[in-house]
Amino acid sequence: MNALAPRPDFAALAEPAIDVTPEGADYETVRQVIEMITLDYRDQPSLEAIAAKLGQSPTQLQKLFTRWAGLSPKAFLQAVTLDHAKRLLGREGLPLLETSYELGLSGPGRLHDLFVTHEAMSPGEWKAKGGGLTIRYGFHPSPFGIALIMATDRGLAGLAFADAGGEREAFEDMARRWPNAQYVEDQEATQLYVRRVFDRSHWSSDRPLQVVLIGTDFQVRVWQSLLKIPFGKAVTYSHVACDIGQPTASRAVGAAIGANPISFVVPCHRALGKSGALTGYHWGLTRKRAILGWEAGNA
Repeated sequence: MNALAPRPDFAALAEPAIDVTPEGADYETVRQVIEMITLDYRDQPSLEAIAAKLGQSPTQLQKLFTRWAGLSPKAFLQAVTLDHAKRLLGREGLPLLETSYELGLSGPGRLHDLFVTHEAMSPGEWKAKGGGLTIRYGFHPSPFGIALIMATDRGLAGLAFADAGGEREAFEDMARRWPNAQYVEDQEATQLYVRRVFDRSHWSSDRPLQVVLIGTDFQVRVWQSLLKIPFGKAVTYSHVACDIGQPTASRAVGAAIGANPISFVVPCHRALGKSGALTGYHWGLTRKRAILGWEAGNA
């Protein structure tokens, strides 16, 4: 799950992506930097080391590469390193310490910082992906279409929506969030949550609904902020960013809101774009309008 803005497709950094000068000097410099970082990422080359090899000043190289490639050499190195880290931790199953040294990092601390910065989760959390969890699920009718309810023995863990015929797609979309969890279809267990969620007569502060937020620290902080938005009201992404103490992280906040696994209960539908536009909604803008309209009529 990526809590930050998507990284560019670095494989696509070729001639069409770069405004080549007649002499091709800029293109050749960018090509050499990309090649050097891609091949020598284990050395974690610094900007100064790269510039020295190319006979350029670090400042000029930084400006040139950023202008043509859209990100700095350091950011490109971090992206390449992160991609290899995911391969080593995931497909090859290396421990954190071995992975760190294989990547040329000084230790697990730097690997941790890399994941937290770009994935908003620790490498251990990324690797676990729901391991050790048993999640029960079932499909039920709701005011906003078919509701997919997911729960652990501690409470509601997931709520998604689907149209008729889209149940399997909705389940697979949710299961991808926690691919290592064990899933058990259990209509009886999940039925208990339907009335608690959608029947207002069963909403009571004296008997709160048990909710299990399964996500990274950053995501959980964003989702907890959403829970503060009053019924029938709406706020902007930037408001949420300020509420969690990261006013410049609106884009990352937007990604975390989009990854919210408990729709309706954790009210991601109450978060709007800067201009007040509805913006995206994982389960469709039509459904978002319907939920906001329902809330406005019942506020």
